[in-house]
Amino acid sequence: MAELMRRLEPEQTFKSSTDIGPIISTATDVLGADGLSVSLLTEDEKTELLWCSGDIARCFEEMQLTLGEGPGPDAVRTGAMVWVPDLARTRAERWPILSMEAPDLEARAVYCFPLGIGAIRVGVLTAVRRMPGPMSAQQADDAIAMASVLTAHCLNHHVLPGTEAGGGPDGPPQVLNAVIHQATGMVSAQLSVPLPQALARLQGHAYGSGRSLTEVAKDVVDRRLRLTDQGNGSPTPPSVVDKD
Repeated sequence: MAELMRRLEPEQTFKSSTDIGPIISTATDVLGADGLSVSLLTEDEKTELLWCSGDIARCFEEMQLTLGEGPGPDAVRTGAMVWVPDLARTRAERWPILSMEAPDLEARAVYCFPLGIGAIRVGVLTAVRRMPGPMSAQQADDAIAMASVLTAHCLNHHVLPGTEAGGGPDGPPQVLNAVIHQATGMVSAQLSVPLPQALARLQGHAYGSGRSLTEVAKDVVDRRLRLTDQGNGSPTPPSVVDKD
């Protein structure tokens, strides 16, 4: 763990997502997790997935993003750790939609550690496991230490969501949900609604169609799907209004 902390020290720089990947993979093993993710807080109080290891972590982040609820958003909002040793036993009133989906999820245990200092909130470190059960005291201490170092690293290097994807040779790692931002902007323009409402429309369509938010967003961006004022959207491409 000490070597891992040294590699995450604030003076270290990561020129691309391939630099941070091995570190996150090592951290996944140290914390006894099957997947690990780091999401950052955006200006509109939502989260942006920045780094991720393992399909299970990516799918769980997708689920939270699509539903708009879950332990990750709660950890970011409250600044408190949120530990869920068994998602299948989550109280329905806590996350009404997630609790219905939980029995079918590959993720069974989720541990969220907020990134932040005092009143400054940065994001959340999330560890996901396939098997239910508690995290050991040593693993929890290691996760808290890692969250602290990640906070310092993000603040020191101004690693913030919304920066230009890829960041150039000296910039931050590429954010992973750029297609959702692009689709949200397109829906906002098409329906003449604010961005939060456009995102809610995308989330509603994704959940209603049993697909991930990213899949729906890609269809919108590729013009295979156009949401309408009447409801669920149409797979028919929009008519061409301008052409050479």
